[in-house]
Amino acid sequence: MYVRHLQVGSFRSWDRVDLALGPGPTVLVGRNGEGKTNLVEAVGYLATMSSHRVSGDAPLVRHGAAQAVVRAALRRGDRELLVEIEINPGKANRVRVNRGALPRPRELLGLVRTVLFAPEDLSLVRGDPTERRRFLDELLATRTPRLAGVRSDYDRVLKQRNALLKTARLARGKAMETLDVWDGHLTDLGGQLLDARLRLIADLAPHVAESYAAVAGEGSAVAGLGYSSTVPLAGEGVALVPGATLPSAGELTEAMRARVAERRGDELDRGMTLVGPHRDDLVIHLGPAPAKGFASHGESWSLALALKLATFALLRAEGEDPILVLDDVFATLDAERRAALAAVARSAEQTLITAAVMDDVPPELRGARVEVGGGFAVVVKEGVPAGEGRVP
Repeated sequence: MYVRHLQVGSFRSWDRVDLALGPGPTVLVGRNGEGKTNLVEAVGYLATMSSHRVSGDAPLVRHGAAQAVVRAALRRGDRELLVEIEINPGKANRVRVNRGALPRPRELLGLVRTVLFAPEDLSLVRGDPTERRRFLDELLATRTPRLAGVRSDYDRVLKQRNALLKTARLARGKAMETLDVWDGHLTDLGGQLLDARLRLIADLAPHVAESYAAVAGEGSAVAGLGYSSTVPLAGEGVALVPGATLPSAGELTEAMRARVAERRGDELDRGMTLVGPHRDDLVIHLGPAPAKGFASHGESWSLALALKLATFALLRAEGEDPILVLDDVFATLDAERRAALAAVARSAEQTLITAAVMDDVPPELRGARVEVGGGFAVVVKEGVPAGEGRVP
């Protein structure tokens, strides 16, 4: 898959950009603050319907505009896919595929696949569990789009249950009966999410080990993945052993239901749900120890890179190269990590790279070039401008 044409309107700093792109590597080069990352952020939004930089949609809309639009023509083999997202902060976004409106925007998930590696990804190793849960759930939705609905339903039930817990301790009676109903919804959906996360981690772990070995070099510790859960059956942080038998979704649902019952008194006291995948964590191991708190800065960078390379390898193994997006990362990597990343980037069907100067990019990736600066984005591979955008 690759983006053949990208158009954005009122997105971030850009009034309008219209770019013709192609397969292979493309470098968007320009000084910091000129809008390079905004353009690759738009490509990533087509895949996840979220930004890797902010949690909400409002910052994505250019100041003074009511909405932003991201439109792309994508090639998948011999077929072309036209995707358009209208971003409406505070209201429902609108999504069209081949000019037909999708009833629910999340139906887009899975149609466009991207893997983005950016400096912010260091938080996957060093940040709080929220970042790692988001990483898992976005990848789940990419591989199995229906799980985006499961996660959305789980979040809705969680919100309702938390509201009830805040009042149930005083109300008792009818409120407790209602809580039993919400417990059933929570554990049914939670069991599905736990099952999906564990199976994803089991699939991803061998790729992480292989990618880390390539990035970190000979003699490095072995990287692994585990899962730490409020439901003991789902995991206690120990690295998954290849070929290990995983509990079924039904078993996880029953285990979660039992754990919720055990913690009910604590939940009523605190007025919040204490059991479920919303409180769990992906545990990244380096040798026998968890990486968080033990890995050096260099090892943390290698692990973050290995996670993204492993994601690319996993999606590629399922039959189609995702679009690889590398946002201002080569300048921060040493020679060994640059070489490992460049090898994958060179083999991808399409790689979009941002850099402040061309010298930051390995020579083998200096294919097509888009110069970004002064409010314009211009394709210069053949000296023919393909589009422009203005920054106020």
